[in-house]
Amino acid sequence: MSRYYRCFSFALPVFFLSWATSVTAQQASTSVLNADASDPNRLGWMQGFPPAPGKVIGQPDSNYFSFPKMRWTVCHFRELLPTKQVSRGLGAPALFSYALDDAINDVTFTPIDGSEPMSWEASLNENYTDGLLILHQGQVVYETYSGCLAETGQHGAMSVTKSMTGLLGEILVAEGTLDERALVGDILPELADSAFANATVKQLLEMTTGLAFSEDYSDPNAEIWAYNAAASPLPKPDDYTGPRTYYEYLATVQPEGEHGQVFGYKTINTDVLGWVIARTTGESVSSLLSSRLWQRIGAEQDAYFTVDSIGTPFAGGGLSAGLRDMARVGQLVLSEGVINGERLFPAAAVERIRQGGDRQAFAAAGYRYLPGGSYRGMWWSLHNEHNAFAARGVHGQTIYIDPTAEMVIVRFASHPVAGNAANDPTSLPAYQAVAEYLLDKAETD
Repeated sequence: MSRYYRCFSFALPVFFLSWATSVTAQQASTSVLNADASDPNRLGWMQGFPPAPGKVIGQPDSNYFSFPKMRWTVCHFRELLPTKQVSRGLGAPALFSYALDDAINDVTFTPIDGSEPMSWEASLNENYTDGLLILHQGQVVYETYSGCLAETGQHGAMSVTKSMTGLLGEILVAEGTLDERALVGDILPELADSAFANATVKQLLEMTTGLAFSEDYSDPNAEIWAYNAAASPLPKPDDYTGPRTYYEYLATVQPEGEHGQVFGYKTINTDVLGWVIARTTGESVSSLLSSRLWQRIGAEQDAYFTVDSIGTPFAGGGLSAGLRDMARVGQLVLSEGVINGERLFPAAAVERIRQGGDRQAFAAAGYRYLPGGSYRGMWWSLHNEHNAFAARGVHGQTIYIDPTAEMVIVRFASHPVAGNAANDPTSLPAYQAVAEYLLDKAETD
């Protein structure tokens, strides 16, 4: 790996998706600090005026997303990188109704591949949970904060951001503003010589594009390193001659395989979708997310996106937001576009997401803990008995929606292992167990 790529590997927004800063699942099970021991408050990161030597996290150091520092960083991205606001507007927030149920802590389940039962409460520390909220029939029944996150704070959503971008795309398709059959090259002539030129909008939304692009951070020659360098908002070295923005890099992506054949989870699909949305509407993803959702859901806080050197929001992973506001989005999706008695977009947008994508194309990708799943609108469909679907991001971020149980779970976390395969064996059965508990409770009340 070149000196240049090493120096940029943690200094830019694309690192939200990185495996490079994370420990392996094997390391996490042996030598890595547990959730209590790695709590950023306990470790004293950035405490004091100034913080003590050895407790500072910031620029120009490039290791601020290494564990355990990242347990502080996930709540403080805007102190490290330039950002763009997602305004909630000037109106009063729409407050949630509460019916807290402490008995949820005692709900038990057996982890996948496990033999011993675990309680819901124990699973929170097991998965390095920073904040979690459960809605049932629109009421808050569970809410907790720990680590770097307080109720007034914001947390990195990582690739849950993709699902926000995908939702905007599906809304535009459902409204007839965007044609999913349209070729990307016809909407974005700047990509006429790239692999995206003859891909359809639908193939972007389902990530079935054929692209020569690897996000394998263990490979020093993987394309993700060049993407990282281009996306960095920080000054480039004098001898740098590569792309300098998301736009410039995306125009260089070359084809590999055929579009529409195989699901391939590649962040650049979302960034192209963000560009398509911006070109179609005349608004950036951050602006459109504000005008179409944040200003209309009764959000409590502004959200924000990290940006590249010309202010382009990172549509594939740059969003930070408050826990309750992400729950509002989850409730809006569960209710198929209706919140606080107002319809914000056609139900067809969510119906398409819930329907899911090509299961055969998805199966070829080999997601062990999502058998029978699919991907559409940049949301993950489980196709389980409750027809659950989810927005998912590295290190444990999720909006998990269970239509059968009328339940939304939003979790922010800072698990030391990036890939969700490290927490899915605990998380997925825990979510199902709580859904069944709430269903049983609703039937007996």
